[in-house]
Amino acid sequence: MKTITFNVQTDKHTQMKDITMQVQDAVRQSGVTDGLCIVFIPHTTAAVTINENADPDVVRDLNMELDKIVPWEDGYHHIEGNSAAHLKSSLVGASEQIIIEGGRLLLGTWQGVYFCEYDGPRHRKAIVKIIER
Repeated sequence: MKTITFNVQTDKHTQMKDITMQVQDAVRQSGVTDGLCIVFIPHTTAAVTINENADPDVVRDLNMELDKIVPWEDGYHHIEGNSAAHLKSSLVGASEQIIIEGGRLLLGTWQGVYFCEYDGPRHRKAIVKIIER
Protein backbone atom coordinates (compact mmCIF):
# COMPACT_ATOMS: atom_id res chain seq x y z
CA MET A 1 0.00 0.00 0.00
CA LYS A 2 1.14 3.51 -0.72
CA THR A 3 -0.27 6.86 0.39
CA ILE A 4 0.30 10.02 -1.61
CA THR A 5 -0.94 13.45 -0.57
CA PHE A 6 -1.19 16.44 -2.87
CA ASN A 7 -2.34 20.02 -2.44
CA VAL A 8 -5.42 21.52 -4.05
CA GLN A 9 -5.75 25.30 -4.27
CA THR A 10 -9.27 26.59 -4.76
CA ASP A 11 -10.02 30.14 -5.80
CA LYS A 12 -13.81 30.33 -5.51
CA HIS A 13 -16.34 29.90 -2.73
CA THR A 14 -17.94 26.93 -4.52
CA GLN A 15 -15.82 25.10 -7.05
CA MET A 16 -15.34 21.68 -8.61
CA LYS A 17 -11.72 21.15 -9.68
CA ASP A 18 -10.81 18.27 -11.96
CA ILE A 19 -8.05 16.37 -10.12
CA THR A 20 -8.06 13.30 -12.38
CA MET A 21 -4.49 13.87 -13.58
CA GLN A 22 -3.13 14.32 -10.04
CA VAL A 23 -4.83 11.09 -8.95
CA GLN A 24 -3.51 9.27 -12.04
CA ASP A 25 -0.03 10.63 -11.29
CA ALA A 26 -0.30 9.18 -7.76
CA VAL A 27 -1.17 5.79 -9.26
CA ARG A 28 1.79 6.04 -11.64
CA GLN A 29 4.15 7.01 -8.77
CA SER A 30 2.98 4.00 -6.77
CA GLY A 31 3.97 1.55 -9.51
CA VAL A 32 0.78 -0.45 -8.90
CA THR A 33 -0.69 -1.92 -12.09
CA ASP A 34 -3.75 -3.66 -10.66
CA GLY A 35 -5.57 -2.71 -7.50
CA LEU A 36 -7.69 -0.07 -5.90
CA CYS A 37 -7.29 3.69 -5.58
CA ILE A 38 -9.06 5.48 -2.74
CA VAL A 39 -9.28 9.26 -2.88
CA PHE A 40 -10.01 10.84 0.51
CA ILE A 41 -10.63 14.50 1.29
CA PRO A 42 -9.73 15.31 4.93
CA HIS A 43 -11.90 18.41 5.20
CA THR A 44 -15.42 18.92 6.58
CA THR A 45 -16.41 21.54 4.01
CA ALA A 46 -15.03 19.86 0.89
CA ALA A 47 -15.74 16.59 -0.90
CA VAL A 48 -14.84 14.40 -3.87
CA THR A 49 -16.97 12.97 -6.65
CA ILE A 50 -16.71 11.27 -10.03
CA ASN A 51 -18.69 12.82 -12.85
CA GLU A 52 -18.54 13.99 -16.45
CA ASN A 53 -15.48 16.03 -17.36
CA ALA A 54 -16.26 16.75 -21.03
CA ASP A 55 -18.93 19.45 -20.70
CA PRO A 56 -18.32 22.19 -18.09
CA ASP A 57 -22.07 22.80 -17.92
CA VAL A 58 -22.40 19.54 -15.94
CA VAL A 59 -20.30 21.04 -13.12
CA ARG A 60 -22.27 24.29 -13.32
CA ASP A 61 -25.57 22.38 -13.16
CA LEU A 62 -24.43 20.23 -10.22
CA ASN A 63 -23.43 23.27 -8.19
CA MET A 64 -26.60 25.13 -9.16
CA GLU A 65 -28.82 22.28 -7.95
CA LEU A 66 -26.83 21.76 -4.74
CA ASP A 67 -27.31 25.47 -4.01
CA LYS A 68 -31.07 24.98 -4.37
CA ILE A 69 -31.10 21.93 -2.10
CA VAL A 70 -28.75 23.49 0.47
CA PRO A 71 -28.91 27.30 0.34
CA TRP A 72 -26.07 29.25 1.95
CA GLU A 73 -28.47 31.14 4.25
CA ASP A 74 -31.27 29.10 5.83
CA GLY A 75 -31.41 29.86 9.54
CA TYR A 76 -28.55 27.52 10.47
CA HIS A 77 -27.19 27.62 14.04
CA HIS A 78 -23.50 26.78 13.43
CA ILE A 79 -21.53 29.75 14.73
CA GLU A 80 -18.94 29.76 11.92
CA GLY A 81 -21.66 30.47 9.35
CA ASN A 82 -20.68 27.68 6.97
CA SER A 83 -23.31 25.05 7.74
CA ALA A 84 -24.28 24.81 4.06
CA ALA A 85 -20.69 23.79 3.24
CA HIS A 86 -20.78 21.05 5.89
CA LEU A 87 -24.11 19.77 4.59
CA LYS A 88 -22.93 19.70 0.95
CA SER A 89 -19.74 17.92 1.97
CA SER A 90 -21.76 15.23 3.74
CA LEU A 91 -24.15 14.84 0.81
CA VAL A 92 -21.39 14.47 -1.79
CA GLY A 93 -18.97 12.47 0.38
CA ALA A 94 -15.38 12.48 1.55
CA SER A 95 -14.06 9.57 -0.54
CA GLU A 96 -14.22 7.69 -3.82
CA GLN A 97 -12.87 4.29 -4.84
CA ILE A 98 -11.53 3.67 -8.33
CA ILE A 99 -10.29 0.41 -9.80
CA ILE A 100 -6.73 0.41 -11.15
CA GLU A 101 -6.16 -1.76 -14.20
CA GLY A 102 -3.02 -1.77 -16.31
CA GLY A 103 -1.58 1.04 -14.19
CA ARG A 104 -4.48 3.36 -15.07
CA LEU A 105 -7.62 4.52 -13.33
CA LEU A 106 -10.54 2.54 -14.70
CA LEU A 107 -12.82 5.49 -15.43
CA GLY A 108 -15.47 5.77 -18.10
CA THR A 109 -14.81 7.75 -21.28
CA TRP A 110 -16.33 10.96 -19.94
CA GLN A 111 -15.57 10.51 -16.24
CA GLY A 112 -13.24 12.63 -14.15
CA VAL A 113 -12.41 12.91 -10.46
CA TYR A 114 -13.49 16.23 -8.93
CA PHE A 115 -12.41 17.97 -5.76
CA CYS A 116 -15.51 19.82 -4.53
CA GLU A 117 -14.95 23.05 -2.62
CA TYR A 118 -17.88 24.45 -0.64
CA ASP A 119 -16.18 27.01 1.64
CA GLY A 120 -13.35 28.54 -0.34
CA PRO A 121 -11.11 29.82 -1.49
CA ARG A 122 -8.72 27.64 0.48
CA HIS A 123 -5.53 25.62 0.49
CA ARG A 124 -6.67 21.98 0.69
CA LYS A 125 -5.32 18.44 0.56
CA ALA A 126 -6.32 15.26 -1.19
CA ILE A 127 -5.05 11.90 0.06
CA VAL A 128 -4.70 8.97 -2.31
CA LYS A 129 -4.28 5.44 -0.97
CA ILE A 130 -3.17 2.85 -3.51
CA ILE A 131 -3.84 -0.80 -2.66
CA GLU A 132 -2.19 -3.46 -4.80
CA ARG A 133 -4.19 -6.52 -5.78
